[in-house]
Amino acid sequence: MTGRPTQAGVTRGADDFALAPMDAVIDAAQAAELVAALRRMRLVEPDETPPLWALTGGVASIIALAHTARGPVCVKRALAKLKVEAEWFAPVARNRAEVGWMRIAGRVAPGAVPRILGEDAAAMAFAMEWLEPQVYPVWKTLLRDGIVDVATAAAVGSALAAIHAATANDTEVARSFAHDDAFHAIRLEPYLETSARAHPAHAAALRELIAVTAATKLVLVHGDVSPKNILVGPAGPVFLDAECAWYGDPAFDLAFCLNHLLLKGVWRPAFTTAYLACFDSLADAYLARAEWEAREAVERRAARLLPGLLLARVDGKSPVEYLTAPEDKDRVRRFALRHLEQPVSRLGELRSRWAQEGRT
Repeated sequence: MTGRPTQAGVTRGADDFALAPMDAVIDAAQAAELVAALRRMRLVEPDETPPLWALTGGVASIIALAHTARGPVCVKRALAKLKVEAEWFAPVARNRAEVGWMRIAGRVAPGAVPRILGEDAAAMAFAMEWLEPQVYPVWKTLLRDGIVDVATAAAVGSALAAIHAATANDTEVARSFAHDDAFHAIRLEPYLETSARAHPAHAAALRELIAVTAATKLVLVHGDVSPKNILVGPAGPVFLDAECAWYGDPAFDLAFCLNHLLLKGVWRPAFTTAYLACFDSLADAYLARAEWEAREAVERRAARLLPGLLLARVDGKSPVEYLTAPEDKDRVRRFALRHLEQPVSRLGELRSRWAQEGRT
């Protein structure tokens, strides 16, 4: 986990991790619980109370950098009520699912996740290594600033597909991550079901996406593959925040990340062409390694799911913070609703239509 010390209350954006003094975000009781968890994990001595800096920007957890006598450690604890305007609750046991996903992903793709240093079931907290931001910048920050590299996008697609392929049709992993209720509470309800309530004329199409996604159980899914949760390290991408880990539909991870590459072009139109090149590169690299089922099948589900996820990021419970202009939201909404009712089966076709609409 990374971040950067700043003045109290100052961050780099709602989705970027930044640091603020502990009392700006974490109250004394929460800080005491984190320190107690670190002691139970044997990462600090019984009489040691390390300084804590709050990592702000996430909505689902308390995340802090602990300056221990042994060195910096990132500690994370899941929240029952997420920090968004809408009423959004999620089971805190997702913390253990995140650790489980990271352990498996680390075995499949060494270096693709931070090392887990300890886990505390009592507080539903865990600790991981601290990755310096100068060496491991957040992909979203790079994209925002126009530092757009198609090789990074391809590496993300390849690593994600490798994790999916290694866990495909694995009955033991499927049993361990049978988190259907949690995935519905964290992803399907706040994203697609909430959008269906906002657009009753299109509710049937959205609920069909929910049904197909919920019923497709093929691989271990991360559930939040977003540029804000990916670091660009010297040896490749590093994935963070697997709280939504679930054994299910790989198309969800693919569509979830591609969705952000489309939305970035609305946010930073000067870099649209580069973002779309990343879209193509990530999709191609991923689909080239999709060996657990026919490539056409996973691509079709991703292409049909993508409009629903686009809509969810303007009308769901967790809208992207960087689209504030009504005309930008309307553009996303119009495109999403049209393609919910007139779906396409190829990601390239959907991407071409998105690019064409942006020019008109």
